[in-house]
Amino acid sequence: MPKTNHSQKVRQLSMNAIMAAMCAVLGYLSLDLGNLKVTFESLPILVSALLFGPADGMIVGGIGTLIYQLLRYGVSITTPLWMLPYIVCGLLAGWYAKKNGFSLSGRQVMVLVILNELLITVLNTGVLYIDSHIYGYYSAAFIFGSLVPRLIICVVKAAAFGLVLPGITGAVRRQLQ
Repeated sequence: MPKTNHSQKVRQLSMNAIMAAMCAVLGYLSLDLGNLKVTFESLPILVSALLFGPADGMIVGGIGTLIYQLLRYGVSITTPLWMLPYIVCGLLAGWYAKKNGFSLSGRQVMVLVILNELLITVLNTGVLYIDSHIYGYYSAAFIFGSLVPRLIICVVKAAAFGLVLPGITGAVRRQLQ
């Protein structure tokens, strides 16, 4: 019995490492158009959160986003703030999945992902606001003028994630057994 538990922990740790690396790569390969950013970095965070729970989701979100931030921008006073939305995403998605015994319907996944992506967008807007004041590039038009297109991108991306996540998590769950 302990051997099986050890083996499962190793698989879980390995999967989280892969998901954190994917998060970093997907963040790095984002399409940046000023303050419009199209990225898929939250997908691996959601996979880990839905499979393993809030701690794993937070760890994948934190490590993956930290690596991405360091590679793309280096270290700054606001680096932890830019990591925060993805850590919160992992926490909330993982908490909800755990609360429901890791057995979510397609509809639950869709709603969860849409709410998480909206939260990430709102939190990133707040971080952009803080960052712009710290580094002296604040402009209301820059920060809030693109909020509607950012929200549209967010919802479209979330709907796509919501459609593919049940299949991804199911396939990964079967491979981990």
